[in-house]
Amino acid sequence: MLGAERETLAEMFRELMGNERVSENETLRELHAKDESYHAQHLPDMVVFPESAEEVSAVVRLAGKAGVPVVPFGLGSSLEGHVIPYSGGITIDFSLMNRILEIRESDFLVRVQPGVTRSQLNKELKKYGLFFSVDPGADATLGGMAATNASGTTSVKYGVMRDQVRNLEVVLADGSVIHTGSLAAKSASGLHLNGLFVGSEGTLGCFTELTLRVYGIPEETAAARASFPTVDDAVQAVVSILQAGIPIARVELVDEPSMEQANRHSGTNYPVRPTLFLEFHGNKAGLRQDIEFCREIVTELGCERIEFETDTEGRNALWEARHNLAYAFIHGHPGRKMMVTDVCVPISELAGAVRHAREAVDRLGLIGGITGHVGDGNFHIILMIDMENEEEVKKADELNETIVKYALDRNGTCTGEHGVGVGKQKYQQLEHGPALAVMQAIKKALDPGNIMNPGKVIDFKQGGSAE
Repeated sequence: MLGAERETLAEMFRELMGNERVSENETLRELHAKDESYHAQHLPDMVVFPESAEEVSAVVRLAGKAGVPVVPFGLGSSLEGHVIPYSGGITIDFSLMNRILEIRESDFLVRVQPGVTRSQLNKELKKYGLFFSVDPGADATLGGMAATNASGTTSVKYGVMRDQVRNLEVVLADGSVIHTGSLAAKSASGLHLNGLFVGSEGTLGCFTELTLRVYGIPEETAAARASFPTVDDAVQAVVSILQAGIPIARVELVDEPSMEQANRHSGTNYPVRPTLFLEFHGNKAGLRQDIEFCREIVTELGCERIEFETDTEGRNALWEARHNLAYAFIHGHPGRKMMVTDVCVPISELAGAVRHAREAVDRLGLIGGITGHVGDGNFHIILMIDMENEEEVKKADELNETIVKYALDRNGTCTGEHGVGVGKQKYQQLEHGPALAVMQAIKKALDPGNIMNPGKVIDFKQGGSAE
């Protein structure tokens, strides 16, 4: 953006929102030039902090008239460069739009602004005996979670972000405001706009309000940790648990290198073996039956040790070790940058995919551990890369491409939950074929000026670069 153009827009925004909510400060711009990924940083020209949908609409409308890019920003916890403004322009920071607008406990619905975080919502919901189910690990904003169709540890029971969204208020590229759904539990009316906008990563519009499904806090909760001789044994146990119809709430795989890092970081002393972290939700009688049935299944499949945690302190310690795994790798390898893969395959292909991934990591001589939400076929390799070592970076890219193609060859996907951003954009044609042209046509229809987070996901010009 040229200097004169930037100052003209900045002045318009200051008239709209006041001086304190429009910033060209370099330090603040640097904070919005990155996410938690390894992708290269790039500064926005300015950052604005709206407080209402009306202000967002005005910002987008003015930006559209000037042909200036707009990038929505939550907390910057994304992992594929989603919020990095490679074309410059305006970053819209939603941190001031962080109010819980309505809790409809009888309908099991909440209405929130996009800057509300997962933990903020659950703290308030607890007063009503309710909770929001999607748990991606990071305390992300709900707007950002909807933008990337986040999921996480509980998706095997409760579903992903797309399953929780009843209605969105969206500001489109021309500044107009639409609603994508209703409060009803189901509808056969019109096209499914919720499904279109959830996962669009800011490329079709800015979310300014979300109506989300919530759940009753289960009467009883129990967690378990089961160690196995091999990853194959652990994955087969997951398949058998699901086939048996046990309503498991979470089931996570952590391989041996990951267990070692978890022990060092969290101060635990868990066996350094391929391990399943499990959680069960239900009533007291049903939970007892589920636990015993699960114990029988995993024992028959070679489980070496299974320990259950029914008290809150024990459960929290177990899941804290799992949730902090990425940080365990980061702290355990100072000077290196984290790169996380994110493929998802049909459950029947999971054991082979994990085995293939581990062999590829070892063959390339990379530092990494495998973990994932294996109850729905989604797993990750946490790689620690020396970004100054060109050969190592090249090997990491080779590994990512290898496991993506393995997944796609088996009707899987290049990203189960992290989203496309710029990191997975090169795989979109391979995964979607002619359907990608349909997505690009939708993008062009809704954003003909290509101002909404350009260069990401389905950008019809396929511009922008993280390289």
